[in-house]
Order: sequence, then structure tokens, then C-alpha cells
Amino acid sequence: MSPQATVLLVDDEIRSLEALQRTLEDDFTLFTASSADEALAILESEFIQVIVTDQRMPDMTGVALLRRVRERHPQVVRIILSGYTDNADIIAAVNEAGIYQYLLKPWHPESLLLTVQGAAELFRLQQDNELLNVELKTSAPWLQGRVDGKRRELKARNAMANITRAAGSPLDKVCELLERVAGFDIAVLIEGESGVGKELLARALHYASHRRDRPFVVENCAAMPEQLLESELFGHKRGAFTGAYQDHIGLFQQADGGTIFLDEIGETSPAFQAKLLRVLQEGEIRPVGSPRPLKVDVRVVSATNRKLAELVREGRFREDLYYRLSAFAVTVPPLRERPADIPLIAEKLLDDARRHYQRPGLTLLADAQDALRLYRWPGNVRQLRNELNRMLVLADGDALGAELLSPEVLQAAAEEQVAELAFLAGIEGDLKTRLEALEKRILKETLTRQRWNKTRAAEELGLSRVGLRSKLTRYGLE
Repeated sequence: MSPQATVLLVDDEIRSLEALQRTLEDDFTLFTASSADEALAILESEFIQVIVTDQRMPDMTGVALLRRVRERHPQVVRIILSGYTDNADIIAAVNEAGIYQYLLKPWHPESLLLTVQGAAELFRLQQDNELLNVELKTSAPWLQGRVDGKRRELKARNAMANITRAAGSPLDKVCELLERVAGFDIAVLIEGESGVGKELLARALHYASHRRDRPFVVENCAAMPEQLLESELFGHKRGAFTGAYQDHIGLFQQADGGTIFLDEIGETSPAFQAKLLRVLQEGEIRPVGSPRPLKVDVRVVSATNRKLAELVREGRFREDLYYRLSAFAVTVPPLRERPADIPLIAEKLLDDARRHYQRPGLTLLADAQDALRLYRWPGNVRQLRNELNRMLVLADGDALGAELLSPEVLQAAAEEQVAELAFLAGIEGDLKTRLEALEKRILKETLTRQRWNKTRAAEELGLSRVGLRSKLTRYGLE
């Protein structure tokens, strides 16, 4: 097992520092500092791979600290936290001073964790590349191709592996497609029901791309009125409208060189769609109230819980914008189509709760896992998280059993069990005939869930491809 990456956390507010620790302590070896001077001293005495610092500190700003870190320890991957989107100094530092990522407060625990994981991966890749460069200098010319191949392999490692799923999950295909398109600088559209994890997949796509060391910014297009959305994305000049007391740097400019994720893109108005289309066509933005445009280099990843093609047919979404956004499109299957993922996702969410509530003994019992797997989850992962939080509130101890589940989840599990018993009771014949009927049903269910990928179905069932083919022929399922 490889050793954990070392991360230095810097914040003068003790509660903020403790929150950072709780989020990262299970995945990294942590060092903490409550001032810039203390952080610099730790960097001199310890092997630090990633530094995460707050911007506002009394003795030295986070930007100033990271500039010092870059001068003395250039190999350390640098992350800054700030609650101010208009801070031009921070934006300049991100774009010019080599800061790996800029996270807005309040940060989300999962976003912070993924960002630091990406930073640790970048540090490791930098070390691997240095070793490869040494190998190139000391090796014969004919090894050049082999080393270049190794370098490509190292760069291909990305956050897709951190997307929680079971072996043979339908989500594997989505991750494989996103992994393939990551190296191509084209727009990606992620479709899927609300709560399936589209933002996590977009973030993983960013870290798999050559833009991984540039910003990844997120905007929910359904969360604000059109004028505010335009200002938030493209920026505005002072005095452009009532309340515009200072210049505002838009998210497209903040994401320059990186990736912008536009969630719920299907909820935007026709007027805004026309402005976004111009940005994609011309590669430039015009801040509200500005007399001239600004060039930006941004990869756009968009997401929607609606079928954009249907909105186009209904005349509610521009066809030309649709084709711009969907140069490469994937659809994320809902949770009900990947029941094997549910216990693993529940365990991951429970792990977050263990850290957040400082209850390391929390355990999801087997009967609760079975009931969760049988429910259809119309709200997907978001609803699953709410269900687990409900169980935490009702639990007297750390054991979370099925009795803590909400009535609709328990009822769904009971109905599924009744249906299964009815199926078994309805099978006629001797034991051999009944077992064959049950085997046929299992084969058909597995193949349907694996979208008739016989290799994956055979792996899940513990069969060889020849053995699976024989059974399919026998039951007329070929």
C-alpha cells in the first residue's frame, strides 16, 4: 500500500482549520499551521506535497504565502481558499503565479477532497516525469518510444477511479467514454436525472485532461435570473447596472485555461443561449457594460436533467447551441439501473458523515443495505444522502438498521420481497426445473443490467465466456 500524500493546511481561524482536517484526515497525512511563518517553517522541516491555505490572514495573505512557497519549494502543489470572487489579486495569482486551484468559500467537502486528491496526483506525476526525464538522458535513443508511452500512461491516471461504483457497474461505460474524450479539447454534454452525480463526473473529466492544473469552476444556470447569470459568467464593469459598485470578474475569466461546468443548461432563456453561443463560437466574452470583448481559453462541460434534443424539437432550446455543447454527449444511468452501486455509495456517504459528525463507529447493517438496494431512488444519490442523514438523526447508537429507514423505502423493499416470493411460488415442476427457471431469470437480469456485455456478465456470475454462451444457448437467450 502506497504511503498517504502529505498536505499542509494553513488558516488562522482554528474552527476553519479543524473543518479542513476533518474532511481530509482519512485520506492524507496532515500538517497544520495557523500563520504563514509557521507554514514556511514546516515546509523547511517536512516533506510536503500539497499546501492548502486561506487567503485572509493577519500576517500575510494566502497569495503572498504561495508566491513564497513557489520560490522556495516549487514542487509543492498550491491551493488557495477565498470567499471573495472579485479579488483580482487572487485571479492574477491563479493565472500567473502557478496556483493549482482556487476554491470559493463555503467549500463543499467532496469538492475539496477531490481537488486535493487531484493535487496529490499531480505531484506524483511530476515526480514520475522527472524520473522519466532522467531515464531519457541516460538511455539509448531506441528507448524514447517506450518512455513516451510510459509518460502517456501516467497522464491517463485520473479521478475517474474515484467515482464510486461496483465492479461491472453501468457507470463503467460512462467513465470509459469520459476518459477517452478527456484528452480532446471539445465540449462535453452530460445528461442524466437530477442527483446522479453529473458534477463529480465533470470534475473527474477536468482532472483527466491537460487542463488539470488550471481552475475548475461551477455554475448552476437554474439558480439565478438571466441578468445575474450573465454577470456571474461574463463579469461586469462598475456602473453597468444598479448595484454594480465595482468591476466583477466573471467565471469564464476565472476559468481561463481550465474548465467551466454549466449545470442545468436546459433551464436558460433563449436570449442567454444566444450570448453563450457567441462565446463558444468566438472564444471571447463581453463583460456587461464593457465596450470590448476579452479572449478566454475555456473548455465547456454542460449538464442537464432534461433531454436537450427534445427541447430543441419543442423550440425551447437553440439547435445551433445544442450542437456546440454536445460535441460529445454521455448519459448517466439513474441509481435504480445500478443497484449494485447503492451499498458502495451509501458507505461513501456514511464515511463523509463519520468525518463530519466525528462518529467513526457508524455502521450500516446488512438489513438496511438490502432495503436500500431494493428501493428505486427517484431522487438518486441526493435522496440517498438525505435518507442516511435521517437514519443518523433517529439512531440511538452507531448501528444503522433497517428499522430507521423511512416508510416508503421499507415498503418498497417489502413489495420487492413479496414479488420475489410470488415468482418462486409460481414456478411449477421438480427441484431441477425450478432451479433452471431461477437460473434463467438471473442470467437475463444480469445481462440486461450489463447492457448485454457478455464479458462483464460472465465476470459478475463467475463464469467463463464459453460457459455463459452455453447457458444462453440452453435457455434461448442468445
